[in-house]
This record gives sequence, C-alpha cells and structure tokens, in this order.
Amino acid sequence: MNKINYLTPEGLENLKKELTYLKFTEMPEITKRIAEARDKGDLSENAEYHAAKEEQVRVNNKIHELQITLANARILDEKDLDTSKVLIFSSVKIKNLKSKKVKTYTLVSASEADPIQGKISVDSPIGKGLLGKSVGEIAEIDVPAGKLQLEVMEISR
Repeated sequence: MNKINYLTPEGLENLKKELTYLKFTEMPEITKRIAEARDKGDLSENAEYHAAKEEQVRVNNKIHELQITLANARILDEKDLDTSKVLIFSSVKIKNLKSKKVKTYTLVSASEADPIQGKISVDSPIGKGLLGKSVGEIAEIDVPAGKLQLEVMEISR
C-alpha cells in the first residue's frame, strides 16, 4: 500500500516538471551516451558504458519514485485547514526552550521539504513531534544530539 502524499499545487507542479525533465531530457541523453560507449567495442572494460548504465538505473529509479509519488498525490487547499493545531502545511513559530531561539517552519511532505527555505518534512523527527500540537504546547523530540523541547508559539497558514 502506497502512502498518500499531500502536496501544495506548487509542489505538484515542481514534481511534474522534474519527471518531464528526467523522461524527455535526461534519459535520451543517457541512452545516447550508452550507444556511443557501445560503439567503442569491448563492453567488459568500457568505463563510460558502465557509468552510463549506472546513471540509467539511477534515473529510472527516480522516475519510478516520482511516478508513485504523483499517483498518490493529494492536493490540499491550505485555506481549508484548521489553525488550532499543527498540521501539514502549517507555518509554526517555535521556541527552543534550551537555546531560546525562535524559528518558523512550514510542515510539508517529504518531496517538498527544503530546510534552507524553512520547509521541513512532516516525516522528520521535528515534523512528527510538532504534528497535532497547539499553541502553548511543548513538543519533546528525540534527536541525535539529545532531547529538544520546542514550544509552539504560533500557528498560521
């Protein structure tokens, strides 16, 4: 059973663009490299051929993964989501009780996660710890460095 992937319209569009690029730009290029390497003769010692074949497998796996993600994608309208607790697509302002640092994250699906842009996966330890929490609640999250205590200060969309 495949997991439902909740996406924003933007995230869905980005995945579709990536799939199109892989199928119609990347794969034809790899196929061309394989053919050129094959024309050079003995394949058993042809590093270019083996590298291109490995790349073909990698890209085929990525295409398959994207197809599954898209087949199980569900678009959520962020305006319809409850802001009384942390859910997927919530923007949540949190305070680390130990360091006193305040940060704002948006919880997204794993395929849309981008920590540099403040988008963390609902499947990450922090994302899982924050899900379902309300303003004022403290999420205790086990991370490799120990236990984080994060206070939910604000929830928005």
